[in-house]
Amino acid sequence: MKIIKEIVPYLVVIVLVILVRTFIVTPVRVDGASMYSTLSNNDLLLLKKYDKSYDRFDIVVFKYNNKRLIKRVIGLPGEHVQIKDNSVYINGEKLEENYLQEYVITEDLEGNYIDVIVPENTVYVLGDNRGESTDSRRFGCIPVEKIESKAVFRFWPLNKIGGIYKDVR
Repeated sequence: MKIIKEIVPYLVVIVLVILVRTFIVTPVRVDGASMYSTLSNNDLLLLKKYDKSYDRFDIVVFKYNNKRLIKRVIGLPGEHVQIKDNSVYINGEKLEENYLQEYVITEDLEGNYIDVIVPENTVYVLGDNRGESTDSRRFGCIPVEKIESKAVFRFWPLNKIGGIYKDVR
């Protein structure tokens, strides 16, 4: 009986951790440079699991070819997204992307998904480091049901700890 009393608190903690990780927040590690300079390789982020609404500029995590990718939502359902003149246009208007470094250009990658109407229940995503990013220009729009969650908080490295805002530089 004494051993059961000793084990119960540990079991409760384990169950709580599993529930929190499954339904509320879960950690993810940035792998690669496609979101530089907003996010860096090996940054550790928390994903908000319970919110399945996505807005322009949200940073989302999804699986593509058995790999977890982290990208920024650019185009929303029903919008006309065009990549031209090294810029992004939404419904004919140039998108202001103040989170990008000045040297970043948005190549049009001719023949790929550079002029699309975003279908219902999908989003168009791009990495912030466009030259190093495999994103919707290559594989098209992402179904929202494939999005694991959106990143809301960076907890590593310690000198960059804090919320991940839509327009961070």
